[in-house]
Amino acid sequence: MPDNPLAPAWLQLPVDANAFAPEVWPATLSRDADGVAVIGGVRVDKLVADYGTPLYVLDEEYVRSRAERVRRAFTEAFARVGTAAEVYYAGKAFLSTDIARWMTEAGLRIDVASGGELAVALAAGVDASRLGFHGNNKSDDELDRAVAAGVGTIVIDSEQEIARVAAAASTHGRRQRVRLRVRTGVHAHTHDFLATAHEDQKFGVALGDAERLVADIRSHSSLEFVGLHCHIGSQIFGADGFAESAARLVAVHARLLAGGPVPELNLGGGFGIAYTDADRPDRIEDLAQRVAQVLAAECEAAQIPLPTVAFEPGRYIVGPAGITLYTVGTTKPVALDADGTAAQRLYVSVDGGMSDNARTALYGADYSTRVLGRTSGADPVLVRVAGKHCESGDIVVNDDYLPGDVAPGDLLGVAATGAYCWALSSNYNYLARPAVVAVRDGGSRMLVRGETVDDLLARDLGARHSAVAAGTAAHDGETPGPLGRSRRKEAL
Repeated sequence: MPDNPLAPAWLQLPVDANAFAPEVWPATLSRDADGVAVIGGVRVDKLVADYGTPLYVLDEEYVRSRAERVRRAFTEAFARVGTAAEVYYAGKAFLSTDIARWMTEAGLRIDVASGGELAVALAAGVDASRLGFHGNNKSDDELDRAVAAGVGTIVIDSEQEIARVAAAASTHGRRQRVRLRVRTGVHAHTHDFLATAHEDQKFGVALGDAERLVADIRSHSSLEFVGLHCHIGSQIFGADGFAESAARLVAVHARLLAGGPVPELNLGGGFGIAYTDADRPDRIEDLAQRVAQVLAAECEAAQIPLPTVAFEPGRYIVGPAGITLYTVGTTKPVALDADGTAAQRLYVSVDGGMSDNARTALYGADYSTRVLGRTSGADPVLVRVAGKHCESGDIVVNDDYLPGDVAPGDLLGVAATGAYCWALSSNYNYLARPAVVAVRDGGSRMLVRGETVDDLLARDLGARHSAVAAGTAAHDGETPGPLGRSRRKEAL
């Protein structure tokens, strides 16, 4: 069967449209004798029966193993060149109290970027000294809460923030550890290291201003400068960008040593994962070793000691461990002309969409999909998985192949949704956000309860009055409205 001319060049016609690409789907995902997908020892039809769809599913053991793997990769690589490495989990990828505990149990620190994320980490019992606090516009209240809680390091993102962090630290009688975030001019997506446009962003300060601003930080007795911080991008497949960024930072780091100690250097995160079979990210061990070697060589050339190095992965840890389950509602073949050649794409609409995965609409992100409730011998057809929202851009998977007999009622899975899907979810069109469920050793438990329409109406202060006026019974503490998503197993 020939490739569909509507398919992008990177998408290959699969030999078996039922198979799971090993670097894309969770490690424990397989099919049982009935052809039903099993993840973490749990059949997906069982998960749907218990929790409904859409549903975010995380393979707990896979999350934990990836956290341990990245920590081990960096600590061992930098130990070989004579220094230590710390790994912070970037909570913005996905954060819940359970996730925070999994990360600390794996030996990671946690990076938060808002007062809400800080509250989640603290509610999980994370030692505040093992937290880093990011953000380009932290409020005075957020800074006060962070300092009062004893947050280990605050990343200063602007010149104005220096005095504000110093004031918060002084108020609480603390000497607050801080890093200064700088823009190195390195852009990881293209490795176009010299483009001046890379300065045109909201994060950090110009590298050329670092020495002046660090002098300002050091002038405040309530602040302790511990090092520079940078972040060169996201979904990075290779080590070149990190290596170049490290080289640029070492030159400034060396000059800063003349004014006092600079014990740390934070090179950020952004390590890429495979969303499709065409993606080829570097092994994390290879990336860590390359960066360690470059940093060691640069420090030796500058005749300075190696600092403790920090990294902040998020997507790498939780992204591949997650899938989203959907139920197919309608299918619609669309006949198109592809440069004079007749072609057809099958639109497969599911019961979620951009409210539970905004990345496709926001970034044009590519994802992979499979029918999970059964296997099929039908020839594969090019599909586009669409959501149910009133937006033509409401697409979950732009391009993939599924068996041609995919039909309403089928259970569909989308891979690598553990990062930035729940975190970016919304109530657009008044859809309730799905639950997040963890699977492990043949069992499942809810990490985040799915919302109901009652939950949404509870925030609408006019809903109660409208219902009462319409004659609907409403008791104290209750909000009228349909039940919406099932609350089954929410107590687990």
